[in-house]
Amino acid sequence: MPYDPPTHRVERSIRATTSARIIAGVDEVGRGAWAGPVTVCAAVTGLRRPPEGLTDSKLITRDRRTELAGVLSGWVTAHGLGHAWPEEIDALGMTAALRLAAERALGGLPERPDAVILDGAHDYLGAPWQVRTVVKGDRSCVPVAAASVLAKVQRDTLMAELGEAHAAFDFGGNAGYPAPVHRAALEELGPTPHHRLTWAYLDALPRWKHLRKPHPLASVPGPSTEDTEMEQAGLF
Repeated sequence: MPYDPPTHRVERSIRATTSARIIAGVDEVGRGAWAGPVTVCAAVTGLRRPPEGLTDSKLITRDRRTELAGVLSGWVTAHGLGHAWPEEIDALGMTAALRLAAERALGGLPERPDAVILDGAHDYLGAPWQVRTVVKGDRSCVPVAAASVLAKVQRDTLMAELGEAHAAFDFGGNAGYPAPVHRAALEELGPTPHHRLTWAYLDALPRWKHLRKPHPLASVPGPSTEDTEMEQAGLF
């Protein structure tokens, strides 16, 4: 199914109604994974015409994402990346972990943005940031789409590197999501140091269930059904 290309409509709206001039698009990847960090990218693009084919990273093949990320890294005005690691996710809960990763990403920008366009309906950043949430912003907003691609490629690369010491889990192929090879390795070998130990998958592993940690109270809505289906189909 073809999708309309992203635009700067939301940025223009923010500029027209506030004093904001530096506007960052923010998106995350890895929220629904069983292993690895949650990764957030903050991207500032200005109002320039985006590279051809820019859209939500889940709608682009792996090879195309990698190619596009190389273009975007030189095209964006600025971008920053931040991670919240599995032990931080387990200790803080996903809401606080997302906030931590996003603040790290935003802190990596050369100038603090005046406003943030955040993908989704849930504002996990909050004050003092001026936030505009946009459902499916990774498809409709240029800076959020750019952040989506850059975050995904960065995390995929990182997961492949982490997986070198855990070949049976094929993190380079599944990026820590519950693919069949990953599930089989978990059942046989148990979680690696890169797994999230508050996740419910451990309840289905009798040999390793005792490793599950209590889940913090903080949480956010899980990935949408559509996103989960794409992830499990290998388009994550």
